[in-house]
Amino acid sequence: MRIALSLLLIALPLAAARKPTAAQLQAQVKRLTEERDDLKQRLAATEDLQKDIGSARKARDLAKAEAETARKETEQLRATLRENQGGSDAILKDLQDAKQAAAEARAEAARLKTENEALQLKTAAVPGEGDLVQLSEDIRPARAINLNRATPRLKAASFFAGRPKGVVVVHVLISEKGDVLAARLIQGLPGDSAEAREAGEACVEAAKHLVFDAAASKDGKTKFKVWQGVGFYLD
Repeated sequence: MRIALSLLLIALPLAAARKPTAAQLQAQVKRLTEERDDLKQRLAATEDLQKDIGSARKARDLAKAEAETARKETEQLRATLRENQGGSDAILKDLQDAKQAAAEARAEAARLKTENEALQLKTAAVPGEGDLVQLSEDIRPARAINLNRATPRLKAASFFAGRPKGVVVVHVLISEKGDVLAARLIQGLPGDSAEAREAGEACVEAAKHLVFDAAASKDGKTKFKVWQGVGFYLD
């Protein structure tokens, strides 16, 4: 009985000690409230941090995407520049080739102009059909066809005198057709006798009736008009 009473006496103070007071309860409520508010603040801060982290991640991803886009654009720009550079080189080469071709064309034109001028001078120097020319190495002289038949046979001035003898030279203008257009005495028989004058006149008249193979170019294609001497041999 004493033992039970002793236990009861011990338990009563303990039970009384366990029951909190109103002040303790208020303090506990205040502490719990503060802990709750602190937890809420921490939670809010955590949520804000998570939002910031999410925003940072989005910004990072966006920056990566923008960087990738910029890289692709840079590569495309470089490729375009390389292509344009190649095109520019080709255009420059074509331009240089065109300039060189133009220079060569101008040089060729100048050469042809000089050649044409020389040909024109040469052509102008070469007479045409029927032109009056001087006999030269490039001109084949006219050839009398009927000289022997046309040579006059002069009679002796008297029974005791012989016929005039010698060479009479007549200058004749021969057309491109071989006809004699004019004749003049350039060398008669020696002396100033009537026989000599008669012989000269006879040869000039005979020369007017000569027929010629006209003077011509070396190839015989172009006929010319010439003054040419004809010798009549009198015997």
